[in-house]
Amino acid sequence: MVEHSLFESQSPKKSKIILLKNTLNSFKLSLYSCLCLSFILLFQILILNFVLCTPSKSISIHTQILQQKPKTLPLTLPSLENKECQSGMVFVYDLPVLFNKELIDNCQDLDPWHSRCNAVSNDGLGPITAGLSAGMPENLAPAWYWTDMFAGEIIYHASMLKHKCRTTEPERATAFYIPFYAGLAVAKYLFTNYTAKERDWHSEMLLKWLQNQHYWKRSNGSDHFIMLGRMTWDFRRSKNEDWGSSFINMPVMKQILRLCVERNPWDHLEISVPYPTGFHPKSKSDLDQWLNFVQTRNRTNLFAFVGGKRKVKSDFRSLLSSHCYNESDSCRVVDCSGTRCYDGTWEVLEAFLDSDFCLQPRGDAHTRKSTFDCMLAGSIPVFFWKRSIYDQYQWFLMGQPENFSVFIDRKDVRNGVSIKKVMEGYSREQIRRMREKVIEFIPRFVYNYIGSDVTQDAFDLAIDGVLKRFKEQKEPNNAQLKEK
Repeated sequence: MVEHSLFESQSPKKSKIILLKNTLNSFKLSLYSCLCLSFILLFQILILNFVLCTPSKSISIHTQILQQKPKTLPLTLPSLENKECQSGMVFVYDLPVLFNKELIDNCQDLDPWHSRCNAVSNDGLGPITAGLSAGMPENLAPAWYWTDMFAGEIIYHASMLKHKCRTTEPERATAFYIPFYAGLAVAKYLFTNYTAKERDWHSEMLLKWLQNQHYWKRSNGSDHFIMLGRMTWDFRRSKNEDWGSSFINMPVMKQILRLCVERNPWDHLEISVPYPTGFHPKSKSDLDQWLNFVQTRNRTNLFAFVGGKRKVKSDFRSLLSSHCYNESDSCRVVDCSGTRCYDGTWEVLEAFLDSDFCLQPRGDAHTRKSTFDCMLAGSIPVFFWKRSIYDQYQWFLMGQPENFSVFIDRKDVRNGVSIKKVMEGYSREQIRRMREKVIEFIPRFVYNYIGSDVTQDAFDLAIDGVLKRFKEQKEPNNAQLKEK
């Protein structure tokens, strides 16, 4: 028997209807399949796009980080900038180690006669003292160090790295700090037979490096500053056979603001900052306790002289020493001839603590670290050169020497004027008022322990003054640009 298909067993009309229905069902099934496939394909495309795009963005960010110079986290929180750093922020150059760290590492070579390793230790604060002088508050012992008079460059660098107004982003900076230890670099060449080229070598290399920096080129150094730990005269050699280096006289230095322990009064780019003393308070309590101690100190001498005689003709220090010895009932002498006071001695501070006045002749230059040691003890300084205090330290001592010091012209002393009689001419009330003013200035000229949040110290005042000066300097330029 021959088998027949379904279509053959139906009539032609029914067969056509069935075929049409089957075709329609097949079309629906195909359409449904296409839609499902399209949806699946679209979903896969989205997943693929997500997978591919996300790593691409990460790689881009990572590339940007790798292209940036290594940075430390900024120490100033953005939320604090407007409140505490209204005059701007400071960018600290990361100099080649040749200009700072290497000098510290080779501290035994900084002086031809003595190792300077103690002097540059503890970020420039020097070695901590072993105990205190009799009668001083014992709990203040951790705040006292044998700090060298020329350690300012190291102290400023270490303090700036921890300052609240430091930024690691140069585009945000108002000021650019150059942490070059120029005083340390030249010191080893000052007292021996080195050539002018050798004395200038570090300075010349530093300026060559600086001129290749983008932010130097942008301002030609007009928003840059440096701290010089020695007197300005050590960097002003005009002839090869003269003393010191010619750093300040180099053309590239013409616009750099300079902080130094003694300024040239006729140079508007120089700001004098206090010599560092040995007291570095770590808390407000430390500072308040010391201020109260010197305020209430019982002083048994009218005046004191601390210094060494010089083997030079008509040495004024020798004259003061002799004068003081002749008035031993009123004056206390500490002879610092040779190296007796070189590494620190409590005898110096004791003399100042026990005296109403302290004699301050000029030192190697017109100013002396001893002036600040004297005032730290609450003693009233007596000057014999106006340039020892006038036109110096205005940001810190408020430019009013007559309110906290005495001036006696050295010529009058040479002509026989009695220092004792001049001192006795001041009433106890006048002495009290002058001492109060001296003590009022102590927080303004001491350098706090590095990184401590005590109150505004000499370093804070110096940086604040630099930032305000640069901000004011830029504001007229900004105003001119707006007018155009």
